[in-house]
Amino acid sequence: VGVVEKKLLLTKDKVKKNDIVLAVPSSGLHSNGYSLVRHIIKKKKLPLKIKKELLKPTKIYVKEIISLNKRKLVNGCANITGGGLLNNLIRVIPKNLSLNINLDKIRTTKIFKWLKKNNINDDEMLSTFNCGVGFCLIINKKNINKVKKIFSKKYEPYQIGFISKGGKKVNTYGELQW
Repeated sequence: VGVVEKKLLLTKDKVKKNDIVLAVPSSGLHSNGYSLVRHIIKKKKLPLKIKKELLKPTKIYVKEIISLNKRKLVNGCANITGGGLLNNLIRVIPKNLSLNINLDKIRTTKIFKWLKKNNINDDEMLSTFNCGVGFCLIINKKNINKVKKIFSKKYEPYQIGFISKGGKKVNTYGELQW
């Protein structure tokens, strides 16, 4: 439950054609996919580096998002939780627009590369895990530098897609880099 001033409320009608989609790097798994991870761990010995990755605290982006919203730099946003990248982003796209994501641009981290090596297909990876993207922002392209300045270097957003008119609701191209 939360409260927001009406003038700061983000609604689907703020997302426009030619807006860009920025990925904010995740700190790891966050809270997603642990049932699948436990299943894999039962079968495999975990390398020490992976154990450390599993114990990393989840990065919470509240301060940055509040700052961006107060400056009216965000047209839409999505926390990448259960359901993965595409299923969370699609919720903020108006009916007449399409989400276009270039999978080549996603910066996967070692925990996701390790999970992928355990016979998980790309569709399952995308629908279960954040794959290195903890949060997404939909912004007007002219604001990209202002948006990047709000984040630390470690969590600096980078472009992974754009919004277009009509067609399929979600278009993906390229391939995740494992």
